[in-house]
Amino acid sequence: MRKTFVALTAMALVGSAAMFVIGPRLAGAQGGGTVEVEVKYNGAPVVEKLKVNKDTEKCGTETTIEKVVVGSNKGLANVVASAPNAKGGPAAKKVVVDQHGCKFVPHVTVMAPGELELKNSDDILHNIHTYSTANPAINKAQPKFKKTMTEKFEKPEVIKLTCDVHSWMLGWVAVVPGIGAVTDTNGVAKLENVPAGKQKIEVWHETLGKQDKEVDVKAGQTTKVSFEMKGK
Repeated sequence: MRKTFVALTAMALVGSAAMFVIGPRLAGAQGGGTVEVEVKYNGAPVVEKLKVNKDTEKCGTETTIEKVVVGSNKGLANVVASAPNAKGGPAAKKVVVDQHGCKFVPHVTVMAPGELELKNSDDILHNIHTYSTANPAINKAQPKFKKTMTEKFEKPEVIKLTCDVHSWMLGWVAVVPGIGAVTDTNGVAKLENVPAGKQKIEVWHETLGKQDKEVDVKAGQTTKVSFEMKGK
């Protein structure tokens, strides 16, 4: 009886070990694909120039606010492209936004829920002020001796980022639960390792709004999807 019990136990252990080894292999075999998102704009760029009369040694005497940045091929920059429902995206890592030349660099940032590092490279007083509803709003001074501050944004949301000391400073932080990226000057963003199957792809622009389409992602392949945003 004891021999039979030992034999059955050994078989059970072997079986569970086989499931443990095979399971991840099967999941990995399905893999993910790349979604190449292209966003076009059918209007003219929107650029404002403002005179600066504060901290001019760091900020300059004039600043440019680029609300709609359009490339030569009508590609729209600074668009958040995301697969918000994609599970198993990259692990959350600390993302950095710098205050440099009295601008937020980059202007638009995508992050997974987690930590955001705010740098002050200007060596002057800045004030971080966020406008958010899902995440707690922040209104904190960042003196020149405080080179970095770390804040947590754990819920999906697009957050407006400003500085109360320099009223023209404006940035955006998109907290994306799935996989996200920002379009370059050609209006293109690549979403890597998107799980195969039907996925919703969203695009968001600070003044032109939001659109979405469904795409069929193929494992190991690149799927292209195009959007066109119109001037208001």
